[in-house]
Amino acid sequence: MEDLLNTILSSYKSYARYLWSDLKNPSWDNYFYWLLFVSSVFLILEWTNPWRKTQAKFRKDFWLDLFYIFFNFFLFSLIVYAALSRIVVNFVNDSFYQLFHLDLTKINPLYGAPLWVVLMIGFIVRDFIQWWVHRLLHKVPFLWKFHQVHHSVEQMGFAAHLRFHWMETVVYRTIEYLPLAFLGIGLYDFFIIHIFTLSFGHYNHSNLSIPGKWVGLMIGGLLGIAVISSSFDIMLLKNAPLEFSLFTFILFCFIGYYILGPKVKYIFNSPEMHIWHHGYENPPDRPDGINFGLTLSIWDYLFKTAYIPHNGRDLKLGFPGVENFPNRFWGQVIHGLVRKK
Repeated sequence: MEDLLNTILSSYKSYARYLWSDLKNPSWDNYFYWLLFVSSVFLILEWTNPWRKTQAKFRKDFWLDLFYIFFNFFLFSLIVYAALSRIVVNFVNDSFYQLFHLDLTKINPLYGAPLWVVLMIGFIVRDFIQWWVHRLLHKVPFLWKFHQVHHSVEQMGFAAHLRFHWMETVVYRTIEYLPLAFLGIGLYDFFIIHIFTLSFGHYNHSNLSIPGKWVGLMIGGLLGIAVISSSFDIMLLKNAPLEFSLFTFILFCFIGYYILGPKVKYIFNSPEMHIWHHGYENPPDRPDGINFGLTLSIWDYLFKTAYIPHNGRDLKLGFPGVENFPNRFWGQVIHGLVRKK
């Protein structure tokens, strides 16, 4: 009992120090300021070129969703998750060692692999796991109660991405922990993956409609920058002449725009696809939901859950009964945990 208490207190102190350090020290690996930057970019894009022209800049529940952004990634960790996750991780690691005599903290099959390989494998594996977890949230009635908080969004915008019940964090992280631990994905690797998926999550929920060719161009351009700057252990063009580096960047942009662009929305999720996931009613033949992809849409096409019958720009959002769903933060926080009278 004393060890458990020490673990809890240590977790709170460590996370509080981390949060305070984040606030005081802006840097490239500072999640707080990355969250501010990414959110600000999408806010500006939504206000300057909205997909739904008639939707108010401060849409319904805009401020509630803005609060959720910081609650789910900072306050919740400070209040509950930091201590809970440390306890669960220690329990799983100890149990695994007792059963199989394997130390999860020392398993690293990707040791020595270039960072870009680690990131690519970690991203694909994590996204695949999350796709199945997302399906569970819709399929299991107990979990659907929590997921209803996310689906209570009635006007879509980037901040709706992070309106979700805190129990979802517990479910996702618990299920994805073992596979990522087996791969040896470290905190730095996870941070890079998370910033990428954060940006795509904001995009999928945003009031935007960006042509696939432009999305492909942006992805190609980012890959080109990574290659010519030798980032993520990509050493192909280390010390290459400036002219060749510039040619390579242009080539990546060309490939992104003309080759990846027309197909990009079959690989990556998009607002046009994800809006149907938030539709008020599911198709009669798919009562458990559609378009479960988080960052990648390819899983939905592979497993036949993709559904985009037409432009869903003005689709009614929510779920049957959303009109009576709690519309305040505290009512949503306890939803699914307390029986209705």
